[in-house]
Amino acid sequence: MTTVDLQSLLTLITFLTFVGIVAWAWSSGRRKAFAEAASIPLDDDAPLPVQRSPDEPAEPARIEEVR
Repeated sequence: MTTVDLQSLLTLITFLTFVGIVAWAWSSGRRKAFAEAASIPLDDDAPLPVQRSPDEPAEPARIEEVR
């Protein structure tokens, strides 16, 4: 095989890989997973911690034991 043949083969493999990924991404079986991933930014997050003024002392950190 010459260098040109190897380059052509690599181009063909790369193209087929790309087409396979596009087909997988647009398949109807992935629709539910993509819909869930798309709604992640809209999900409610945990409440933010209370903002304290600089004059108030901070609460001591709580350390929990791991068993």
